[in-house]
Amino acid sequence: MAGASLLTLLDDIAALLDDVAVLTKAATKKTAGVLGDDLALNAQQVAGVKANRELPVVWAVFKGSLVNKLILVPAALLISWLAPVLVVPLMMIGGAYLCYEGFEKVVHKLFHRGAKPDPEARAQAVLASGETPQEMEKKKIRGAVRTDFILSAEIIVLSLAVVADSPLLTRATTLSVVALLVTVGVYGLVAAIVKMDDAGLWMSGRPGKLVPALGRGLVYSAPWLMNVLGVLGTIAMFLVGGGIFVHNIDALHHLLDVAAGWGVPGFVADTLASLVVGLVVGGLVLGAVGLFNRLRGKAPAAAH
Repeated sequence: MAGASLLTLLDDIAALLDDVAVLTKAATKKTAGVLGDDLALNAQQVAGVKANRELPVVWAVFKGSLVNKLILVPAALLISWLAPVLVVPLMMIGGAYLCYEGFEKVVHKLFHRGAKPDPEARAQAVLASGETPQEMEKKKIRGAVRTDFILSAEIIVLSLAVVADSPLLTRATTLSVVALLVTVGVYGLVAAIVKMDDAGLWMSGRPGKLVPALGRGLVYSAPWLMNVLGVLGTIAMFLVGGGIFVHNIDALHHLLDVAAGWGVPGFVADTLASLVVGLVVGGLVLGAVGLFNRLRGKAPAAAH
């Protein structure tokens, strides 16, 4: 009997792990837009830090991100238990925020290009503020952790929608695994990106031809990689945010069936519909926020 009970327990554990693996894959796919923006944004947050302080700053933000997840995962589980009807509305709010952020980035890029900051003027402003380098670093870390909280909340809410119909243990395990994988993955890549130019400089001084050439390539490509990550992250925000509306509003979802009837491949129709809806939702939310700020007599905030 003990042997049979052990086999049953092992079978239950295997089934749980299998469910968690499938749901984790689905959740990380749904949160791709946030992950892209999270990666690009956190890499940019470390920009301007002294080379010998880059990794300590990334480590500090990583620990803050873990604390954020420790708050958000139990909160999400509590919502799914006490008020599961709120999962879809919260997901759509998160999707609208994604679209808003993406549209704000596009508008800022197209219409609010300012002059490049003067390094000397910026240095004078820092001296005038009286802040020590340690205080500035702590301020940068706190700002990065606050930004991470917002992005982490979006990731958890989007993941919660994937596991909403699963048993509590599966939900808790999947959200915990997603939170840990996302945090380790994002900040591991951030650390690699911010040290990419340093690695390139080290390689460029090595003997031979191939290694120095690769090093110079890393140094040259580091800023381009940051730009590409920003563009891809913004596009993914529209796709994921718009996709939430397309797949949760019957009238919009029906458009995919119409497109399929016209012979449009499902992936193409889904992508285009999500992109268009994402742009429309982002524009509407940005307009509403701008109108609200005008009514309050507040100047629009600059996009980050």
